[in-house]
Amino acid sequence: MKIGILSGNPKKDGLCQSVIEAAKSGAREAGAEVDEIRLVDYKIERCQVCGNGWGPCRDENYCSFGDDGFNEARERLQASDALIIATPVYWGEVTEVLKSFLDRLRRCEFNQDTVLRKKQILLIAVPGGSGNGLLSCLGQMERFCQHTGAIIFDYIGVNRWNNDYKKEAVKAAAYALAGGRKNGDTVS
Repeated sequence: MKIGILSGNPKKDGLCQSVIEAAKSGAREAGAEVDEIRLVDYKIERCQVCGNGWGPCRDENYCSFGDDGFNEARERLQASDALIIATPVYWGEVTEVLKSFLDRLRRCEFNQDTVLRKKQILLIAVPGGSGNGLLSCLGQMERFCQHTGAIIFDYIGVNRWNNDYKKEAVKAAAYALAGGRKNGDTVS
């Protein structure tokens, strides 16, 4: 099993990264290979809305503006059996780099059996400061999964008041995901 972690975290430390480390630990304990895809390591641009709003993304399933690392990151996701998307919460949404990536990926995935369709995804949102915006951020990620045909394994929100026990939940969820549990399996 290979778990791809799509990170919208712009920092290499802090609360969100500690949550990602917990996910990596759980997946590895279950025997999975882990590939953390840090979008800030690329220069992901926003969608260029080429070709009257739809370039080759919809019909040919690739982004013609992919020299910024988008296509490489997409290939790494495709090579994964299941995914974890983790992001800090900015203004009630995913980070800007993750939003740009997801907007472009959604266009390439539209009505296709390509990278995400029927793959399980664990969604993690980490609001700092006030802790607000958690639900709207998870809702944004949920809509992305609905548009692409991904299967939501679980939703987990972690903030500075609950991270002591929520990091354990993230680790356990990553372990279950990497261990082959499917959304809808009854746990006794």
